[in-house]
Amino acid sequence: MKKLLTCVALSAVLFSGCTLFHKSEGIIKVNDTVITQADFDKAFDKSVDKSFLKAFGGSKNFLKSDENPMFGIFKDKIVNELIVKSLLDEEIAKRNITATDEDIQNELKTIIDKVGSKEELNSLLKQRGISNSQFTEDLATQIKIKKLVNSIEKIEVSDSDAEKYYNTHKEEFTHGEQVRASHILISANTIELIQQLKKKNPDMDPTELNKQVEEQIAKQKAKAEAILAEVKQNPDDFAKIAQKNSDDKASGERGGELGFFSKDAMVPEFANAAFSMKPNTISETIVRSPYGYHIIKVTDRIEAGTTPYAKVKDEIKFYIETQKQIEVLKNLTAGLMKNAKIEYLDDNYNPNKITTKPATPKADEKKSNESDKK
Repeated sequence: MKKLLTCVALSAVLFSGCTLFHKSEGIIKVNDTVITQADFDKAFDKSVDKSFLKAFGGSKNFLKSDENPMFGIFKDKIVNELIVKSLLDEEIAKRNITATDEDIQNELKTIIDKVGSKEELNSLLKQRGISNSQFTEDLATQIKIKKLVNSIEKIEVSDSDAEKYYNTHKEEFTHGEQVRASHILISANTIELIQQLKKKNPDMDPTELNKQVEEQIAKQKAKAEAILAEVKQNPDDFAKIAQKNSDDKASGERGGELGFFSKDAMVPEFANAAFSMKPNTISETIVRSPYGYHIIKVTDRIEAGTTPYAKVKDEIKFYIETQKQIEVLKNLTAGLMKNAKIEYLDDNYNPNKITTKPATPKADEKKSNESDKK
């Protein structure tokens, strides 16, 4: 539940924005606002990079063509988001809603309190590839959306609302056995290595490609074993060694700290190794996973159980409040869409466009033959 709510807090900005200065021709006009190709490209790349496709190179390796079925799915989604964002921006401006510096600082403090510290927040942002300036911009948008919702309906969540949710969703607050661990990762991701090598030499034959991949993996394995030996000699320096060597930069900055996690939260190879260890021990050998080689340190363990209501009350209230805000926005958006004048300046971005395939040569030939017979 905590991870879910933290994620909501960090991604409460529902839609990506349009640029202020249009750098390309318009593709969609929403009332008096023009959405440009540059707006679309920026939002599209951002969406792809936040999806599961990031593991395959994200927007850099994504084929932006109708020949790619995934392109059509993302395209329709982004077009809808940009239209909705344009309508909401128009409504926000109409109601003279703004986000002051004080508003942004207060919102920032709230989020820092939720995640634990400013360092933890910076680590999360870095892990997600979000710059501080982008995050500040997102916060401003989030504040304006909240003010817009509050101007329509004052949302309040009582303690009894939260307690009722807790009692009717007990399964969300039960957890299996958990361990707290740190790790040092020496990356050896086969897919990434293949992509890197093919980028350098697209014409490399498969045999040579496999040979170089195996050589790179062997090199990373040797590096991991050398670091494990260093850790065993200086176990108290685990955090320093992680900061210096781990390829997982987000956890590396925290000395390799991963916090508490359940067995199903990690890849099986890593989870099986961590849960087989006792607190305050370091893995005897390096652990291989799809990400590479891990050196694991387990520091604590808790038994399966249910998180008490008192510990999650504030998170539940925040979750319920967010869901109510989303519902208000949905209703508002539906009304704005119904009355909006939407013009597709480039028909390629019209989700209602029906594409017809030209008749195949065989079909044309068949029709011609039938005509001759008549």
